[in-house]
Amino acid sequence: MSLLKTLFGFDVSKHSVKTEIIAGITTFLTMAYILIVNPSMFAEIGHILGEEYGMPVDAVFTATALAAIVGTLMMAIYAKKPFGLAPGMGLNVFFVYGVCIGMGYSWQFALTAILIEGIIFIIISATNVREYIVNAFPLGLKQAIGVGIGLYIAFIGLQNSGIVVRDATTLVTLGKFNNPNVILAIIGLFITCTFVVKKVKGGMLFGILITTLLGIPMGITHIDGFADLPPSIEPICCQFNWQDVFSFDMLIVVFTFLFMDLFDTMGTVVGVSVKAGMIDKEGKVDGLSKIFMADAIATTAGACFGTNTTTTYLESSAGVAEGGRTGLTSFTIAICFVLALFFSPIFLAVPSEATGPVLAIVGVMMCSPITEINWKEYTEAIPAFFTMLLMPLAYSISDGIMIGLIFYVFVNLIAGKFKKLNITICVLAVLFIIHYIAMLYL
Repeated sequence: MSLLKTLFGFDVSKHSVKTEIIAGITTFLTMAYILIVNPSMFAEIGHILGEEYGMPVDAVFTATALAAIVGTLMMAIYAKKPFGLAPGMGLNVFFVYGVCIGMGYSWQFALTAILIEGIIFIIISATNVREYIVNAFPLGLKQAIGVGIGLYIAFIGLQNSGIVVRDATTLVTLGKFNNPNVILAIIGLFITCTFVVKKVKGGMLFGILITTLLGIPMGITHIDGFADLPPSIEPICCQFNWQDVFSFDMLIVVFTFLFMDLFDTMGTVVGVSVKAGMIDKEGKVDGLSKIFMADAIATTAGACFGTNTTTTYLESSAGVAEGGRTGLTSFTIAICFVLALFFSPIFLAVPSEATGPVLAIVGVMMCSPITEINWKEYTEAIPAFFTMLLMPLAYSISDGIMIGLIFYVFVNLIAGKFKKLNITICVLAVLFIIHYIAMLYL
């Protein structure tokens, strides 16, 4: 137990080994989809631009897992927090469709930008700049961030499971209830709800496992093989392009990755920390500088392995909801990713129809801070509302935060409430506006 305390901040009087392990497995199962999504996303580069410009999908799978392992181990041992890290969704979209397909640059160019971004993050994390920025945010906006992430993660869960689908007229609509995938997801949602309402310990994990097993006779869960050696990352490892490092486009790309990563991570950490009770009365997150440093090192390592920006995952809220509070939770997540490298056919057999319902329930759990927002004061309510609304609608945590802060500064200036505005958030609001102007060049 003394070793667990030293390594992971585990306190035998407050924490349970069983609970921490269950929490870690639960978080892993809800974020393991990145092992499938990331390689398929990067495959689009070759599909659209030609195979000679693409990245080897099997190498991206290994790089994705390695980045998650390094980042989550850093979170476990250095920061001692129950958060999982992996190459980020949204960030991989910008990598593929923004930099490579949209701007026409090579994936080597994009990896170079991520490496530079990671190094910058290490520097500003070491000087506590990131922590200072987060602590400068008003408490009401932080509470809105947690709720917004709840809505966002629920939307992702419903979308991944097929309960919510695209629609040409209304953008989104309900999936077809005669679709076996949707039927399984709805069954999984009811099963998970039952466990949660009955307060069964590890209920969300049991919901995932039972839904996965039910998917076998329905033809949705497919287990192809048992074990295999991880593919080599040699074709993409440390493949950087320094030729355009001082170009304007490189500056724009680094700037964009920087802001997306910073505020995706900030939003996730604040939102999940609020839910876990790891935030004080002033809205400050305990050990924030170490969390950010783990994230920064993971991003730099991920670029070297050959994958997109590695960030703290909002699916960590699933493990936190199961009671995970220490680095032992994140250590368990890292071990699961190690196993996934060698037993990928088993781990990747968990369908999104099984994990999606869990994300939807976690979304419910994360919406509780909404009652603490002062809705009668419009200088608080308007920024909070747009922060929460735009995260799922814009499909971006960072956009929700940035636009929410711009609104916060604007409405308080209009109301003449200058004392509520500190220099940090005013400067950030200006930088966010510049960020959106810069996006016009992409």
